Amino acid sequence: MSSVVSGPALADEPGLGALTLPGFLREVTARYSEREALVLGETRWTYGELWERALEVARALRACGLGKDGRVGVLMTNRPEWLAAVFGASLAGGVAVTLSTFSTPAELDQLLRTSCVSVLLFEKTVLKKDFSAMLDELEPRIATAAPGSLRSARYPFLRDVAAFGDESWAAFLARGRNEPRELELPVHPSDAGVLFFSSGSTSKPKGILSAHRGVCIQLWRFRRMYGFGPEDTVRCWTANGFFWSGNFGMAIGSTLAGGGSLVLQRTFDAAEALALMQSERVTFPVAWPHQWAQLQAAPNWDSVDLSSLRFVDSDTALARHPTVSSNWSEPGHAYGNTETFTITTGYPANTPAEVHAGSSGVPLPGVTVKIVDPLGGSVVPRGGRGEICVKGPTLMLGYVGTPLDETLDAEGFFRTGDGGYLDGDGRLYWEGRLTDIIKTGGANVSPLEVDEALVSHHGVKFARTVGLPHETLGEVVVACIVAHDGAGLTGENVRAFLKERLASYKVPRQVLFFEESEIALTGSAKIKTSDLRELAAKRLDTAH
Repeated sequence: MSSVVSGPALADEPGLGALTLPGFLREVTARYSEREALVLGETRWTYGELWERALEVARALRACGLGKDGRVGVLMTNRPEWLAAVFGASLAGGVAVTLSTFSTPAELDQLLRTSCVSVLLFEKTVLKKDFSAMLDELEPRIATAAPGSLRSARYPFLRDVAAFGDESWAAFLARGRNEPRELELPVHPSDAGVLFFSSGSTSKPKGILSAHRGVCIQLWRFRRMYGFGPEDTVRCWTANGFFWSGNFGMAIGSTLAGGGSLVLQRTFDAAEALALMQSERVTFPVAWPHQWAQLQAAPNWDSVDLSSLRFVDSDTALARHPTVSSNWSEPGHAYGNTETFTITTGYPANTPAEVHAGSSGVPLPGVTVKIVDPLGGSVVPRGGRGEICVKGPTLMLGYVGTPLDETLDAEGFFRTGDGGYLDGDGRLYWEGRLTDIIKTGGANVSPLEVDEALVSHHGVKFARTVGLPHETLGEVVVACIVAHDGAGLTGENVRAFLKERLASYKVPRQVLFFEESEIALTGSAKIKTSDLRELAAKRLDTAH
């Protein structure tokens, strides 16, 4: 039996609606017009108001001369205007380009040059960052140019900018008042809809262009995977940037497709997040693992009332809060990439352990997965380890600047660079980046497996395992740990803990402890493996 498995036909997937972003917003607005769609502080928009605000942005973009497939950069935190800008760009026939607010000047320069945006909508200040000053540093007067007058050799396609937080935003919206109110929907499911960027955990972020169809399949699909219906009154809190495709699909898709409300937080603050969950009666929190730990360590953890939480995975810190009574499991046994606009394999919420068996799920409708030999490209036998390759209806249109035939194989599969295998029941098991697999003493060690064992220790807040060069073993396994305050961890007791759970060759030879501030994260909370490997090597050199 070969390692090729296909999911059900896409035509058999229930719950799919319109397959363009304007169509998606129009459909959920028609269903839930008077319901609250989002809240940020004193701002509350119904679905009808979200549609109107998106239409207002679309008319302004049309007045700026945005044409079909014109690119609109959106550089904002999770605020109402972010959704209005992204959906507004699609209503105007353009392509929304989501830009990370974590960007440094050099990173923002690369994103703008790669994406070729013609209109940039940005938030003036985010925490200590002044994006107006940053943009002027990159190109003088870029943030203050008169409407339509911008000419830049550095960014030759950029013609207009508008900053939320000063008078230029109102002036931008005012430009569209003479445009037709009823815009004909000029997009098709196969058209380019959004341009997201990879997280940049291993290299410079790549621009990934996705069609409306692929994005919208996932928006509707996440509602089904989470099992949300109109009667659930989902209230979703998240502070993770919507400029990451996973958060776009999980939070925006599952919530709006189910008629729920987004409880927005512009930037993550643990104590503020807990207070929001209490005051807004949040039912569905979406966070990264390091944020769960910070929530538990917040000063108001013991006093906050989180009894409204219903859809919180039983393995997270929030589920263990004394006011929470949740026995719910999220659809976390899944695998995906930005290149497939999130998940390609998975199981729905509350799948029994004996069904998912610790896997990354089975192929979703329309998806085919194969495992190939990383060097020769031939399909390996079932159970054999190799490179994960996927194709399906949500696969990207391509990387910006890279011919598609350099990205896909001869059969149209995307070679992910991830290692894993398919079992006899067609379940996928992801084992990490092929470049991250540690080869020690002739054996392969998956750093993911070691990490999972490490974070099961109550004293470990964060962990990442890397391989470092070794004269005789090839590589040596090294654990890098951020411990909870007062945990009393030592290398010896961590190794003793792991020896009870892992084969001896998988137990790290070295255990290094770091402060959280020492470990560089990408905006999606992924550790930059190359940076951490370098940091660990320096630590060991200093110790010797």
